Parts: sequence; C-alpha cells; structure tokens
Amino acid sequence: MTLFSFAGAMLIAASSSAVTPLYRLYQASMHLTPFWITIVFAVYVASLLAALLTVGRLSDYVGRRPVILAALLLNAAAMILFAEARDVWQLILARAVQGLCVGVGTTALGAAILDTNRVRGPLLNSVTTFLGMTVGALGAAALIAFAPDPLHSVYQVLLSLTALMIALLWAMPESSGRKSGAMASLRPHFGVPAQSRSVLIRLTPANMAAWALGGFYLSLMPTVLATAMGVGSPWIGGVVVSALMLTAALTVAALRDWPARRLVLAGTGTLALGVAVSLWGIGQHQVAALLGGSAIAGAGFGSTFSGTLRALLPTAGPHERAGLLSAYYLQSYLAFSLPAVAAGISVPLIGLSTVAYLYGSVIVLLAVISLVASLRTNR
Repeated sequence: MTLFSFAGAMLIAASSSAVTPLYRLYQASMHLTPFWITIVFAVYVASLLAALLTVGRLSDYVGRRPVILAALLLNAAAMILFAEARDVWQLILARAVQGLCVGVGTTALGAAILDTNRVRGPLLNSVTTFLGMTVGALGAAALIAFAPDPLHSVYQVLLSLTALMIALLWAMPESSGRKSGAMASLRPHFGVPAQSRSVLIRLTPANMAAWALGGFYLSLMPTVLATAMGVGSPWIGGVVVSALMLTAALTVAALRDWPARRLVLAGTGTLALGVAVSLWGIGQHQVAALLGGSAIAGAGFGSTFSGTLRALLPTAGPHERAGLLSAYYLQSYLAFSLPAVAAGISVPLIGLSTVAYLYGSVIVLLAVISLVASLRTNR
C-alpha cells in the first residue's frame, strides 16, 4: 500500500504540472493573454484549497480507499476535459476539476503512506509533490517535442496511468478504519494557537516568498521564456520548471536531519540568490543562467518548505495541529496564486520583462526579511 500510495500521489502531482509546458500551445490555439493563463492557474489553486479545507480530513472517517478512488476518478475526468478543451472556459473547468482532485487525493494518499510506513512516511510525503511535478513537467515537455499531437497525447498517457491505478486500487488493503463524524469533518476548520503566532509571523515572509516563486514558475515561466527571452521550444520551459521542483525534492531528502532554524536560514539565503541569478539570466537572455538560478532557487524552496513545517508544527498540541496546518496551507496557497494573478494583470500595463523583475525583486526582499528576522531571533 505504501508503494501504491506513493505512486498515486506522484501521478496526481505529475498531472497537475503537465499542463504548464502546454500553456504556450494553448496561448497559440486559444489566443490567451498572460492574464488568462494566470486566471486558469488561480482557479486551480482556489479549487484545490476548497477541497483541502473541506474534505481534507474525510479519509480519517470513511477510510482511505473510497477517498483515493474519488481522487483518481476526478483525475480521469480532468484529463478528459483537458483533452477536449477548445476554449478558455473549458480549460478553466478542467483546471477546477484537477484542483479538486489534488485537494482530495493529496491528504488521503499522504495519510495512507503514513499508515503503512511510519518510519519513512514523513520523508516520502515531503518529496512526493516535488518529484511528481518534476516528472509531469519533463514528461509533458518530452511529448511536446517528440509526439505528433501533444495536446491530446499528454492527457492520454496520464489517463491511461490513472486507469491503471484505479484497477490496482481494488487489490489494495484498507489502511484506516471507519469512524463516526464524517459530516462534521467537512466543516472548514483552521486556526493559529496563541503560542504558534510569533513563529508563524516570523516565518511568513519566507513562506510567502517560496510559494509565490512556485506559483510564478507554474503559471508564467513558459511565457517569460517564449516572450521575454525568445525561446520558442516548450521543451526548455519544462526543463526550467523541472529544475526548480527536482532540486527542491532532493534538498528536502538530503537535509532531512538538519534542525528547523538552519533549514530556514539556508533556504532563505539560497532562495534569494537563486532568484537573483534567474533574473540576471532573463535580462541577458541566457537560458543556462536561468536554469542554474532555478536549480539554486529550488534548493531554497525545499529548505524553506521543510524548515517552516518543522519549526511551526511542534508549537501546537496534538488537538491543534490540524487547524494550524490548515492555516499554513491557506497562507501558502494564497501566496501561490494571488501574486501570479497580479502579475498577469500587470503584463499589459508594464510588460512581461518588467513584471518578472518586480516579482523576483519582491521575492528576494521577502527572503531577506525572513533571513534577518531569523538571525535576530537567535541573538
């Protein structure tokens, strides 16, 4: 069940990132502006967040298998909708269904991993999303480069893998029993305990910087490469996005024994450096510099993500952690989507290159603020 749950979580994450390299093709076929690209992305995040805050705990009450089945069926539906999308509204619908899938499936599959492997479960859960997004972006980019009809072949491959996972699910044992309270668990619940507030406030700039960077890469980075840097190949866009996610996953795994404070300090410094190198690469039209900066920033993303959770969660009691985690994800996904939408709105006014520079500068500023705050706290 551990291997199945890990593969299922990676498949859902891969399906969510496979859309990113295709944005350039959608822009050409549907005449989409950067504003509409960010709207499509924001709808996905809003749908994901709504699912997390409502059905995020449902598998604790009805069992893992029914919720995992629902997530896989939603993923299959999203792949069909993507393959048949002909205009921006159909694309938005497909992204909304995909957001529900990710919100429903991530928690149930993550919980199943912990049910069946308490020792390695936390590490597997930490790297699953990053690894899945890496595979999805690279796989989609490869199909764009070599397959004759990427707008259909990408989703056909993912739909086939989803069907295989649904078939395998019937052979998987249930890892959690049923209990009463399923309806009550659907009420959104989040809150920050009093003793956790100072830690969350100190970590907020770093957390917002990391997630805002991820949102920019998954929504506008392919457009930046094509428009601001003149790179026509969607393959390059997939590689750049994958560099961010892969180094994030490797960093989480490699630094799993580091204390929280060291992770945050290393993460904020590395994040600021990586974004600065990426901005230089964009300005100089140097794809290699952008790729290197993305890899450095990815290491910062992974360190900041891991360090923030390690510093924050121990401050809450067992009965307070679910609410605190919900508040953390609410903050994270708002940072993931709202700045990207603001960037999309700003493109017609000030230009894509200027938007990228301003966006990156704000991320660097937030990372530096968090770095200074962490150093002052230590003293």
